[in-house]
Amino acid sequence: MSGSAAKKLSFKQQQLQFRENAILDVVNRLLAKKGFDLMTMDEVAAEVGIAKASLYKHFESKEVLSAASMTRLMEQTIAVASSLPASLCALDKLKSIVRWAIQTHLGGTMPLLPSTRSSIQQALLTYPPYIEKLSALTEQLGGWIGEAQEHGTLSNTLPGEVILYTIFARSCDPVADFLKMGGAFSDAEIVELLIRTCFDGMTG
Repeated sequence: MSGSAAKKLSFKQQQLQFRENAILDVVNRLLAKKGFDLMTMDEVAAEVGIAKASLYKHFESKEVLSAASMTRLMEQTIAVASSLPASLCALDKLKSIVRWAIQTHLGGTMPLLPSTRSSIQQALLTYPPYIEKLSALTEQLGGWIGEAQEHGTLSNTLPGEVILYTIFARSCDPVADFLKMGGAFSDAEIVELLIRTCFDGMTG
């Protein structure tokens, strides 16, 4: 939100926005830790420090709450993509997005990628703000993928959607968690190792 737009908000609206951001911060952590199916509205309210009834005044259901969290994640990713220097080549832009996603994952605030079998999937598909942001991000990343394939820095024998979904999947790659639990590598080393395996593969 721009500074001029922020000034137009009343004090009450700013308080409302602050509380909703606090709620979504908690939801992000819980979705990252437990996933949608195990997260409950009771624990969200308890962690935020508000009554459950107050939580429902902001978000009418767990599905809407989770969809709002995923929408904010799309917005954050788009902001990261928009902040990248224009001088970077397409491949380096894609690597930067994956690097940010893995760092966010290791920080414990990256919601798990919704399973096609999860009840959140239908909620996301019927939540217009999420679809809008997902489409915008997909278009941005898809453009970079196509550009990198044209320049030969990504394989042009792989369908673009395969590369796109692989990039999305890196945001919740359990390999990062296993490596962190093992303790042999720092977070920074884990990020770069996953970048290498994602873009360079594992062959000699």
